[in-house]
Amino acid sequence: MEKITAVILAAGEGKRMISKLPKVLHTVCGRSLIDHVLSSVRPLCREVIVVIGHGAEQVRQAMGDTVHFAIQEEQLGTGHAVLQAAPLLPADGSVFVLCGDTPLLTADIMGRLLDVHKAHGAAATVLTAQVPNAAGYGRMVREPGGTLVKIVEEKDATDKEREIREINTGTYVFSAAALHETLRSLSSDNAQGEYYLTDCVELLICKGLTVASYCLDDYRVALGVNDRSQLSEASKLLRDRINHSHMEKGVTFTDPETTYVDINVSIGRDTVLLPNTIILGKTVIGEDCQIGPCSELTDCTVGNGVLIRYSTVNGSILEDGVSVGPFANIRPETILRQGVKIGDFVEIKKSDIGPGSKVPHLSYVGDAVIGSCVNMGAGTIVVNYDGRKKHVTKIEDGAFIGCNSNLVAPLRVGEGAFIAAGSTLTKDVPAGALSMSRSPQVTKEKMAGRFIDTQRNRES
Repeated sequence: MEKITAVILAAGEGKRMISKLPKVLHTVCGRSLIDHVLSSVRPLCREVIVVIGHGAEQVRQAMGDTVHFAIQEEQLGTGHAVLQAAPLLPADGSVFVLCGDTPLLTADIMGRLLDVHKAHGAAATVLTAQVPNAAGYGRMVREPGGTLVKIVEEKDATDKEREIREINTGTYVFSAAALHETLRSLSSDNAQGEYYLTDCVELLICKGLTVASYCLDDYRVALGVNDRSQLSEASKLLRDRINHSHMEKGVTFTDPETTYVDINVSIGRDTVLLPNTIILGKTVIGEDCQIGPCSELTDCTVGNGVLIRYSTVNGSILEDGVSVGPFANIRPETILRQGVKIGDFVEIKKSDIGPGSKVPHLSYVGDAVIGSCVNMGAGTIVVNYDGRKKHVTKIEDGAFIGCNSNLVAPLRVGEGAFIAAGSTLTKDVPAGALSMSRSPQVTKEKMAGRFIDTQRNRES
């Protein structure tokens, strides 16, 4: 089996990003630029080598031990970068070389590039694109018959060569042996004083070896990210691709332009995403759900038939038939069991709420374990924090919590217990008990007028 290795160039400073973060670690649709690039070659390669320089430790920590690293201490061009990886490259087989800031490349495109390379028995194969505006790119210089003569960088190009619209995308496949040989012959005799990887291509042509090319159907796939505007453009293009992929699998996007879905999200068929919905991280959504409008889900697991409106859900599990919102906030480590209803202006934090239970209005529930078919009346507050520690509240099956109740943890409310409205509880309530804790009501007949007159006199 042929050895296939990839070299990802990720040593550049990315000055135009104006950021403390290395350019390749900026994210697009929930994944860093370099992770997108890695995913395009990982299915095809045995080994991946990442050339790092600026922000080397940050990149190394972000990628862990999934790849090998080569260090480029000085940024002296793409050829120089690959030269730093040369000691880690095999003597034979094929080598991908690609930039760490091209997040729209796919494994399918890289596979086609490799197929062209093998079909031509080429020493090198270049991924190219026809673009409406070639400014900033190297040009593919060909003979009238189409044979490639060289790749010329824009700063070294003549006025005639600058008119060429076929560009070098900076993505290649090389024969490992040919790459090793030409890297040793590189020179920095050019306008930028750098070692160009494109000179390896020209050296191979001069030796009479075959250099092939594969032209992209959509030039936008080759977009490199050098500034925040291009980062935004790449995000939009990838978001469109992601949304279209979900629609092909039976998901409805009412307004794709305002719906943001990260690349690692999974959505079941017949689910509907309404406008201004954002789904992030590794969220998994089942079938027949309705999400939105104006909702945000992050790293959640959502069952079938779930309704979420105008709400945020983060790091939580929602089982089948759950209803959330409008205007609810479901915080991490929450589990909403089958058929739970969470209503408007409710916040749930690190709680397990049992099947069929309801928290319909204006409540805070934190660090609670709630059984099945429990009703939490409007304005119920689970008081979980004493200023130093968080404490757990347990409410058993079938309990009824009246409106405007305060449950001061640690506390247990037994099965079928009834808590009267307006109570503040500090002690456990046994199963089946009625519990109330209120100040006595004082009523003074015919005193309303005198009270109002007294208040007016004070104001005057």
